Amino acid sequence: MQNIVSAEISRRGLLGGLAFLAGSLFGGRRLFGAPTPDGPTAWNGKITGLGATGDVYQELGITRVINAQGTETVLGGSIIRPEVVAVMEQAARQFVVIMDLEQTVGKRVAEMLKLPEGYSAIVTAGAASAIQNGYTGILTGGDAAKIVQTPDLTGMKSEVIIQKTHTSGWDHQIRATGAKMVQVETVEDVHNALSERTAAMHFLNLSDPDGQIKRPDWVKLAHAAGVPAFLDMAADVPPKSRLTEYAEMGYDLIAVSGGKAIRGPQCSGLLIGREDLVHHALLNMSPNEDTLGRPHKVGKEEIVGLLKALELYLAEDQDELDKEQWRKLDTVATRVAKIPGVTLTRNVPEIANHFPALQVHLDQSKFSANPHQIAAELAAMKPSISVSEGPGTIEMTAIDLQPGEDRMVADALSNALKAHSV
Repeated sequence: MQNIVSAEISRRGLLGGLAFLAGSLFGGRRLFGAPTPDGPTAWNGKITGLGATGDVYQELGITRVINAQGTETVLGGSIIRPEVVAVMEQAARQFVVIMDLEQTVGKRVAEMLKLPEGYSAIVTAGAASAIQNGYTGILTGGDAAKIVQTPDLTGMKSEVIIQKTHTSGWDHQIRATGAKMVQVETVEDVHNALSERTAAMHFLNLSDPDGQIKRPDWVKLAHAAGVPAFLDMAADVPPKSRLTEYAEMGYDLIAVSGGKAIRGPQCSGLLIGREDLVHHALLNMSPNEDTLGRPHKVGKEEIVGLLKALELYLAEDQDELDKEQWRKLDTVATRVAKIPGVTLTRNVPEIANHFPALQVHLDQSKFSANPHQIAAELAAMKPSISVSEGPGTIEMTAIDLQPGEDRMVADALSNALKAHSV
């Protein structure tokens, strides 16, 4: 593994080193005074001003959303576990060297997930951040001059191969590094696309059913060509096994969201992969300055918070969670099932957002409004109710429904459907 002084010892890293040196010279005595038992800044627990009522969104005049749509970034992902909030509060009261924290937490994550030998992880500012920083690490290889040069890839490998059916809005994170996306469809196309410019091969996990080249074969093609295989599986847990199985399959870097089913901080994610590539990604991101990933800052609170969230997620009984979600969806189903023109289906998506979902299908001849219009009416309520909708169908999940909100969704949807019955 290549270490580079100019990238690793930033201004903040230097200050951390000086603090350690001062502690050694003065026999471990604190130079700046000890924090109080409650942390550096004691607080009496009483909020004044913003937050005094206990409902900060109401104070701001923002309509609260009942989230029956799912762990969508546009709605804030998921609800952080209270234990995670408590641990983040602990982390907020002290200072640490961020690079040390990232590396220590990464090792702990590798142990918790039982990753293959030679694999590690870092916490990123979401899965999209994991993609961009992971690719910058691949392109620069830890070279200080190349880190400063990006996204100008002159003289560097500059192409990423992707199946045409795997292209998405998240490609922007790859293109932000300066890399060019080369689209392919067949194995022959891959062989023709490979060149001395090829830096990596990208696989969008949720699109596995759509491409001609499947997940295991993609990684084999990449390794045969001597380039890393990158897997984007941002929203693809549960099941928990996916956090390990794709590394065992051989994928060199894997991007995961921390703010969805894991229920960590919304602005957190994991980059899992080979130790050298993970290390190179870390060199290209905050807190290191003059790097493409400098804006992708992850606070000490988010790093520790995601670790705690992962610990709790791995200990959960997924079957019990699914049963509770089905129970909430059944509350809705029972209310709308007898309305003329309504039929119901239930499923669990195969890959992304792999949790219980209810589909409410509408016979358009029986209603004066279509699903889009009904969804808009629900969204305009106070509190707002967010659901998914498509041609002829309103769909919802219960993963983010809080206690009692299933009944509120059931009442609102039932009333809307009855109001538009013809």
